[in-house]
Amino acid sequence: MFKYLYASISLAILHAIKDRSQSVFPVALQFAGGSKMDEETQKKISSFIEENKGKRKFNQSVELAINFFDVDFSKQNNRINMDVKLPYGRGKESSIIVFADDRGIVDRLSEFNIKVIPSSQLQTISTEKEKMRELLSSNLFAQPSLMPQIAKVLGTFLGPRNRMPRPLMGDIKKTMSDSLSSISIRSKGKYLPTVHCVVGSEKMDIQKIISNIDEVISQLSKKVGRQHIKSAYVKLTMSKPLKFI
Repeated sequence: MFKYLYASISLAILHAIKDRSQSVFPVALQFAGGSKMDEETQKKISSFIEENKGKRKFNQSVELAINFFDVDFSKQNNRINMDVKLPYGRGKESSIIVFADDRGIVDRLSEFNIKVIPSSQLQTISTEKEKMRELLSSNLFAQPSLMPQIAKVLGTFLGPRNRMPRPLMGDIKKTMSDSLSSISIRSKGKYLPTVHCVVGSEKMDIQKIISNIDEVISQLSKKVGRQHIKSAYVKLTMSKPLKFI
């Protein structure tokens, strides 16, 4: 009897771990994966955004900062370098730049508001500070055959900043569509246990912003384990931060 009871409990635990978004266990007992934000925290974030939005002459971004502990970021496999698709997008138009010569690729990108840079312009870009800064604030993709040339010309600038373009393969239109609503999350350096990212804009519905925050925390929890998230802060571009974890 006890053998069957033990087997049933073990199976229940496995199912709960597999689908943590519907887990019956409290967050403290989940060793990886995220959980939906509790009502009190939602109210706290909602009030904070309401109090701080509309105070500037521009559409402020809503930003998230997460601090970790007991994670050795000096080890390459522990470092965070991931893309997260926000359920409700960024609230602002994302900047995407594609390095491409292939006419087929360029034609497929024509329906998107995307800047395409041919390989003939690489050397020119490398000498213009403003254009180099633009690369750092954009999602970068490249025709795979151009990757060696890009690495040779721009690698010393983009490489240390972890901003080398990703090879553009597979369904190009889907990749671009996903990228417009996705954010890149990267840990900074070997020893700084924190990440920062945009999770929306002040003009978005607050519940949509909260869903975006929940998704980011969930994905990061799957990567490092929920127990390794020490604290989390939300802020608008020009506001002070609010600690909610």
